[in-house]
Amino acid sequence: MSNRLKSTAALAAVLISIAAGSASAETARIFWKDLRPATQAAAESVGLPMIAAKMPDHGETLSLNLQDKTIQLAGYALPVDREGDLVYQFLLVPWTGACSHMPTPPPNQIVLVTPAHPYRSEAYQPVSVTGALEPGMEKSQLFIVDGASVIQSGYAVRKAEVVDVDVVPDTITQPANSPWRFLNKKKN
Repeated sequence: MSNRLKSTAALAAVLISIAAGSASAETARIFWKDLRPATQAAAESVGLPMIAAKMPDHGETLSLNLQDKTIQLAGYALPVDREGDLVYQFLLVPWTGACSHMPTPPPNQIVLVTPAHPYRSEAYQPVSVTGALEPGMEKSQLFIVDGASVIQSGYAVRKAEVVDVDVVPDTITQPANSPWRFLNKKKN
């Protein structure tokens, strides 16, 4: 066999193995409801803010069937560790205003995200996160205008790929009578 034919065959083998590897590591697109037990009421039915104190388990029951699976989840980025507009770590939350402008969602509705590369972001920017989901309680200190707050997250995604999105498909809109309704984002 000629060297050229051997090189072509080797390249084909590498491409086939890459394709097979990526097919076995499929990404599951999940929604916020997938991170809580099916028996736990959704935020819309308990009224906003959906806070841990209102729940019998304080929102600490996690979905272990997603452990170590590659997931994609859209939400709002709330920077925890940043320098200027570069974000090194953030909390992914299901609605705008969560954690800093209203009571904190339960831990099973907060994901601590460490991007694979520093990410340019503003607070509450809608993003999609892709990476391996790790259930487990972690505490993060969040610095906001009126002081610091310790936030407990129920999940983490490290080395995440982060991209901007226009909408979060399962976002919760603040009720019309909510003092936080100004946080409802409208696309022009």
